[in-house]
Amino acid sequence: MAVAIIIAGGSGTRMGQDIPKQFINIYDKPILLYTLEGFQKHPLIDSIEVVCLDGWHDILRAYAKQFNISKLKWIVSGGSSGQESIRNGVYNLEGKVSEDEIIVIHDGIRPLVEETVLTDVIRKSQQYGNAVTSLPYNEQIFVVDDELSTIKYIPRETLRRVSTPQAYRFDLLDSKYHEAFEKKIGIYGSHYTNTMMVELGVRLYFASGSDKNIKLTTKDDLEMFKAYLKTEKDNWLK
Repeated sequence: MAVAIIIAGGSGTRMGQDIPKQFINIYDKPILLYTLEGFQKHPLIDSIEVVCLDGWHDILRAYAKQFNISKLKWIVSGGSSGQESIRNGVYNLEGKVSEDEIIVIHDGIRPLVEETVLTDVIRKSQQYGNAVTSLPYNEQIFVVDDELSTIKYIPRETLRRVSTPQAYRFDLLDSKYHEAFEKKIGIYGSHYTNTMMVELGVRLYFASGSDKNIKLTTKDDLEMFKAYLKTEKDNWLK
């Protein structure tokens, strides 16, 4: 079994909306609730913690009750950065989960995580101590030499695109967040748990990914998500 930490602490300014993007309604349901339903339904997920923007905790509890998210056990306030938010979620589990518990970290605005992807990242982390969902990189990648040109490329077979869900044994996750914030390593800018782990010398293991697992950052992403949901409905009706 595993515990999920769902990160929903962002304000979503890039979406240009008055409310945080994770609470935007799509077909009468907030984006975050689509994400939570995927974890609620998964047989290997035992309980869920959401790291949530301050002022939205009671709203989240009400939505969880409305949509039967019975596995939601903890709601924790986010920090001033993504890494602070994850840290808050990890530290809140101290004394509440076992050292060998698998902790799955996932972005609240990735609502299309598939059961097979979630299963694989949990199984791989049980085997290796950690796992990150990944996909091959299919485009050519060139290194900028100056503003106008390049003389070097990176072979795409040597690259992987990594996103969430990611999974780690709790003892590893907790100790590395303490180390990172004490040493101020891997906690600034766009750093996430995976990049922090590598900066602290941890070898990461690849798990299966999916192109459907999109992060809803822009209005175009929302339209893509709506199109996917409509396709699912149409297929169900056929």
